[in-house]
Amino acid sequence: MANPTLFSSLLRALTPTDTVNEAGGPAYALPPKQALAQYAVTGCLNSTFYATAETQLERVLELASAVGPEFTAKVALFSRTQGHMKDMPALLCAALSVLSPAHLKAVFPRVCDDGRMVRNFVQILRSGAVARKSLGTVPKKLVLQWLESRTDEQLFRASVGQNPSLADIVKMVHPRPSTPSRAALYGWLLNRPYDAAALPECVRQFEAFKRGETTQVPDVPFQMLTSLTLSETDWMAIARRAPWQMTRMNLNTFARHGVFANRKLTLQIVERLRDPEAIRSARVFPYQLMMAHMQAVEGVPGEVRNALQQAMEVALANVPVIQGRVVVCPDVSGSMLSPVTGHRRGSTTAVRCLDVAALVAAALVRKNPQTLVLPFSDDVVPVKLKARNTVLANAQVLAQLPSGGTNCSAPFRWLNQERAEADLVVMVSDNMSWVDAEGGGRSTATQAEWETFRRRNPRARLVCLDLQPYGSTQARERADILNVGGFSDSVFEILSLFAQGELHADHWVGLIESQAL
Repeated sequence: MANPTLFSSLLRALTPTDTVNEAGGPAYALPPKQALAQYAVTGCLNSTFYATAETQLERVLELASAVGPEFTAKVALFSRTQGHMKDMPALLCAALSVLSPAHLKAVFPRVCDDGRMVRNFVQILRSGAVARKSLGTVPKKLVLQWLESRTDEQLFRASVGQNPSLADIVKMVHPRPSTPSRAALYGWLLNRPYDAAALPECVRQFEAFKRGETTQVPDVPFQMLTSLTLSETDWMAIARRAPWQMTRMNLNTFARHGVFANRKLTLQIVERLRDPEAIRSARVFPYQLMMAHMQAVEGVPGEVRNALQQAMEVALANVPVIQGRVVVCPDVSGSMLSPVTGHRRGSTTAVRCLDVAALVAAALVRKNPQTLVLPFSDDVVPVKLKARNTVLANAQVLAQLPSGGTNCSAPFRWLNQERAEADLVVMVSDNMSWVDAEGGGRSTATQAEWETFRRRNPRARLVCLDLQPYGSTQARERADILNVGGFSDSVFEILSLFAQGELHADHWVGLIESQAL
């Protein structure tokens, strides 16, 4: 009798491709649910290496309509609470306002959980992107409930930001103030007459500081103070009160204004940066810590830089320790040099897809010292990493490797040529393989090489971590292959579950669908 395992694997190897990726190479189209999930945790509504912002917007709305409101609501929730995204979950909520107001009600408080998210939601609705240009009954009611559920101080702090501003939103929804202080706050926001004596204490302190009636720097959002003339003492007061994310983002500013001349304050900043609970609450991306460390100017003390490295270790706490042999394949090709969150006029991030791929690889090496690292572009790019080095140091080594075209099958071909063994292979890429485009449409070269590898390693699993949203993959999803998108620390938890065989049969989509609305 013919060997059923052998011939079934050969048939899978010949699974025909069904699309062409943006680089012109053969690929497998992701099913609608997978594609929407990928967009939601990697999409940025900005132009990427291969796709425009308009193309991404159109595709996301098509997918939301195709998968239905319940899954769309769960993806919005997942992308905000697990992926720490901002624009995409707001867009999905806006889409739900048309698809199913009932599902919007179910997730709005958890997705639009701060002032910026509410402003994003309102901005998208008013833009006409989801076939409406006004809030409508349900969105208006939800925004009103958000305003009413916040304290005066919370609303004051949420007043930072424009297009629309919080004042614009108040004008749109016409909230009825329930207290004299709330009435005064709305008057202050709208530049209308108000009872100054009834203003919340935080607003009165801010106005007094602006008028020069007090030298004590008020405890207000940093952005409210930047247009004012501040002394070195003022800057020290700001740094002393700064929340975690603001501290991380303004280390160079603090250095320029003499904050680190105060030894006691410097130590306070060090303790803040490495505080595990503060790091978790800040929803920081590991790559943001990497860039803060890389971009710190000479005036930032070494102990502050070390605190960033310690914060990185906390942020990567859920990188799994994996039983067996691990291989990680970071893509170092030319398209990976594009900004990970896309090109944004005036505020494009300096973080490249390559930097994130390098960080993921370095993090796996740190927790799994025997990990084999196979960077690739046209072919495998040899490199040796020391597990005892910091994650940041190893990530910088990988990010400096030479780049070229994209050949996602290269590391798998190398593994087969070396007759290597592994239990888990992790590829970190944008999946835009084109160098290995031959094959007559029978399968991608990556899928074929993986089949060969699996015949020697029947228990091996493959994770394709995608950093850009293009809707296709080089390896079709099945029991031994997981396609997952994103670059927050939540991907490590997903990777860990998959490596242990604890994910649902449909993997990542199953994890999203398991959420309660």
